[in-house]
Amino acid sequence: MTQHAPLIIDIAGTTLTDVDRRRLAHPLVGGMILFGRNWHSRAQLTALCADIKSLRADLLIAVDHEGGRVQRFRTDGFTHLPPMRALGELWGQDDKGQPGSGVLKACEAATSAGFVLASEVRACGVDFSFTPVLDLDHGESGVIGDRAFARDPRVVSLLARSLMQGLLQAGMGNCGKHFPGHGAVKADSHVALPVDKRGLKAILADDAQPYRWLTSVLTAVMPAHVIYSKVDSRPAGFSPRWLQDILRAQLGFQGVVCTDDLSMAAARQMDGRTLSYTEAVITALQAGCDLTLLCNRSAVNDGAELDEVLDQLAEAQLKGQWIPRDISEERRLNLLPRSPARPWDELVRSADYMQALDRLP
Repeated sequence: MTQHAPLIIDIAGTTLTDVDRRRLAHPLVGGMILFGRNWHSRAQLTALCADIKSLRADLLIAVDHEGGRVQRFRTDGFTHLPPMRALGELWGQDDKGQPGSGVLKACEAATSAGFVLASEVRACGVDFSFTPVLDLDHGESGVIGDRAFARDPRVVSLLARSLMQGLLQAGMGNCGKHFPGHGAVKADSHVALPVDKRGLKAILADDAQPYRWLTSVLTAVMPAHVIYSKVDSRPAGFSPRWLQDILRAQLGFQGVVCTDDLSMAAARQMDGRTLSYTEAVITALQAGCDLTLLCNRSAVNDGAELDEVLDQLAEAQLKGQWIPRDISEERRLNLLPRSPARPWDELVRSADYMQALDRLP
């Protein structure tokens, strides 16, 4: 097995520069995440992904592509996927004289959404999308909002399971986010550090229920940049209590734990101070994360901060401040697809793809 490669980074443009190639070849880099700025067309995206894989076939190419307002690729044939709330709203829309038909339609639509999502991005060379959102729609969080399926954890769990089945049919894993739940806090963790003052019992009985019910089918979990003050003073992604004691030991999760973006303003707040990027990466890894996301740094000062993190993390490894784990690298590699993707032209002519499109709301 190769060395544990815990960093997922980004690039600034639509093609790889020599500097991008050097960073992506670094043994501590395990993948890259795509954004709208990396998109121009399907042909360009396909060429970019092929170029990345020519550097290292084991690099994970990931994206935040959920549907609704979080969808990086929207033109040149990509389907405009519905927000997850639209699937939740189907749940209660029974056909006349057919109680429960809305539930069946909603689950079928969720599976179709997952299949279309994964099939389209995989056809361009993308390996993985950080989806689905398992947060409950408490009506509090603007940053979550219609990205959530519903308020009821049972509805969320069944629709998420259906969507994950669609992803799996197209050969893609999944990532439940944001553990143990981001939907009950108002603050946007991109710019401020939310605090949830509920106790552990209340959280486990409500927001965290989907993780309990889906633990056997979740491929990855992304912890929230939220402090649950009655449980731990640290945000969940920096908390051994949340990640090791609760997610792993109590809920039995065995897959990948990947941080949310550590470049967010609130992401590096811990114990009353702001961590450096490298400190944040090391703290997350020590807490129990397998992968760490550091986004939107490549275009700032020519990516000097990324180079600093790579150098400092390598130094921390040599000094024993961070010890790579074989199990984390095994989990990372398990996110890579096991089956070849269908080329775009073949995909869009296929009967299962066209049927899936017809079932979307």
